[in-house]
Amino acid sequence: MVSFLKVALQTLKVFIIFTGCTILFYYGIMWVSEEYQNYHRYDEPEGTALKVSSTVKENSSSIIDRLMLFYLNGE
Repeated sequence: MVSFLKVALQTLKVFIIFTGCTILFYYGIMWVSEEYQNYHRYDEPEGTALKVSSTVKENSSSIIDRLMLFYLNGE
């Protein structure tokens, strides 16, 4: 009977530790999620920002030219 109580107590301690760690992990993940949800990546830049890329419009490019450009850029 005494060994059964020791086993039950050890099992209860492990369960409590597991539950506590799971709750801590859950709220940690929720905190990180909220932190990145409020992060606005696409806001207009502040200060003296410069536009570094522009689109090139080529109306007369063939499929072979576009395919070669695709392979050369590695995209």
